[in-house]
Amino acid sequence: MMSTQSKIIKVIIYVFLIFLALIYLLPLIWVAITSLKDDAVLMSSPWALPERPMFENYSFAWTMGNLGKATWNSFIVCTITLVLSMVFGSMAAYAIAILRWKLANATMTYFLIGMMIPVHCVLIPLFIQFSKIGLSNTLTGIIIPYITFSLPITIYILVGFFQGIPRELFEAACIDGCSVYRMFTHVAVPLAKTGFMVTGLMSFVANWNELLLAMVFISKEAKKTLPVSLTKFVGPYNTNYCQMFAAIVLAIIPTVVVYCCFANNIVDGLTQGAVKG
Repeated sequence: MMSTQSKIIKVIIYVFLIFLALIYLLPLIWVAITSLKDDAVLMSSPWALPERPMFENYSFAWTMGNLGKATWNSFIVCTITLVLSMVFGSMAAYAIAILRWKLANATMTYFLIGMMIPVHCVLIPLFIQFSKIGLSNTLTGIIIPYITFSLPITIYILVGFFQGIPRELFEAACIDGCSVYRMFTHVAVPLAKTGFMVTGLMSFVANWNELLLAMVFISKEAKKTLPVSLTKFVGPYNTNYCQMFAAIVLAIIPTVVVYCCFANNIVDGLTQGAVKG
């Protein structure tokens, strides 16, 4: 039987979690409701429900905002970045966490330094170099820095997962004749699949929402990603707020769907990654 004090603490925790959930959900709900209004209704009654839902805001945002092409560009960029950062990051994390060599700690420190460098510091040098070699206004020109900035956090998290795998499993695989590469593909990767899911989701969402690099490196309309296309709804003299909110709803749907599908895996992965041994 739970004591009265335990029940009170449990109720307080649930109330706090509900309050926290509302803080995150209410702005999204308000954006979704506002996307069904027109600007006149929004300015006169920003908190009221729409009298007649204006679903044409979504069709306008999709066509006039060129969101179809922008969504496809973002999908290509994020998918390629996700695959390459996971492949290179997992190999580096495996080498640091499992293999025994003198520069393992120094290499880990080197990658951790990459997490401390803000993107603004490398923006101008990258732009100049990419302009010289013809990578400006190309998707490759933003995939390369996306991979670079995704690798440190990917390596950092996967090192924790690989270190959590009992070393006896690698020793047994080595006795059975497994090479270093087969231990990576047949032992390390399958046992750390939850870590791959966590890091992959973090990388995908971060790059899906990235604006600064894409805005600086891409000026051609056909190459713009989704966050850059959203800026077209904001002008110096006029802003279509309701249509912009409709575009925002369309932009966040993929990330919300991914989070809902893999929520349990994310929680399990963060829990497993926090425990070593």
